[in-house]
Amino acid sequence: MEIKQVGVIGAGQMGNGIAHVFALAGYDVLLNDISEEAVARALEVIGRNLERQVSRARITEADREAALARIRAEPDLAAVGAADLVVESATEKEAIKNSIFESLAPHLAPQTILTTNTSSISITRLAARTDRPERFMGFHFMNPVPVMQLVELIRGIATDQATYDTLLGVVETLGKTAASSEDYPAFIVNRILIPMINEAVYALYEGVGSVASIDISLKLGANHPMGPLELADFIGLDTCLAIMNVLHEGLADTKYRPCPLLVKYVEAGWLGRKSKRGFYDYRGETPVPTR
Repeated sequence: MEIKQVGVIGAGQMGNGIAHVFALAGYDVLLNDISEEAVARALEVIGRNLERQVSRARITEADREAALARIRAEPDLAAVGAADLVVESATEKEAIKNSIFESLAPHLAPQTILTTNTSSISITRLAARTDRPERFMGFHFMNPVPVMQLVELIRGIATDQATYDTLLGVVETLGKTAASSEDYPAFIVNRILIPMINEAVYALYEGVGSVASIDISLKLGANHPMGPLELADFIGLDTCLAIMNVLHEGLADTKYRPCPLLVKYVEAGWLGRKSKRGFYDYRGETPVPTR
C-alpha cells in the first residue's frame, strides 16, 4: 500500500516532531488535537525546528517552505480518519488512547492503517478496541523525533504482514532505522531505559548522591550524553512514572516498583522541562538541581 497522507493525533512534543519528519519526507500531514491552541503552538515549534535545520545546512530553505506547506491543522476527525496512515500520539494514558480510537472508528477509510506512538502500553490490547486489529501497530518514535534515528515497530497478535511491511517501508522513506519489538510492556528501549532512570531516582532518594553528582557520574563514567535525571526531565516525569507503572503491573516484578520520590515529584506537578521544574528548576537562565 502506498502512503501519501498521514494524520497525526496529538500536537504535543511527540506529535509535532512526527508531523515535522513526515512533512519533510514529502507526506501530506493533517495535525489534530483537542486543543486548537496546542496545534498553533505545534506549528510554531515545527517552524522554528525547521529553521534550525536550515541554519545548520541540514535542509534548504526550499525544503523548509515545502514541509510547512504540507502540514495542515485539521480539527475534524472525519478528515483525519480518511488518511492513509493515522499516528495517535496523545498522552501515555490507555483510557485516552482508547477514547481517541473509538471516536475515530466511524471515520476510518477501509484501507487506513492505524498506529499508536505509545511507549509502553500493550499493542494487542489497544488493537482489540478498534475495528482493524490486523491493520493496527505500535509505531514508536524516539524523542526528539527530528533528531533520533530509531523507530520501534511493534506488532499486536493480530497485525498482518502487509501492515508491518508498509510501515517498515515508511520508516525507510523517513531516513530512519526500524527495530522490531515483541509486544511486551515498554518494548525494547523503555524496558531498558526507564528502569535505569528509576534506579537513578532511587539513588537520589536513598542519598547515594545528589542530582548533580548522579548526572555527572553517568555522563563522564558511562559516556552518556545526558545524565539520567536530566533525561527524565526531558522525557517528562509523568511519562517515566506511567511507563514504570506499566512495567510493574504488566510484569508483576517488584524490581519495577516506581521510586516513591518519582511519585512525589509527579504529584507535586514537577514534571520536568515542560512544567519548568523537575529534578532541575528551569525557571532561571541556568537549570538548578532541586535536590
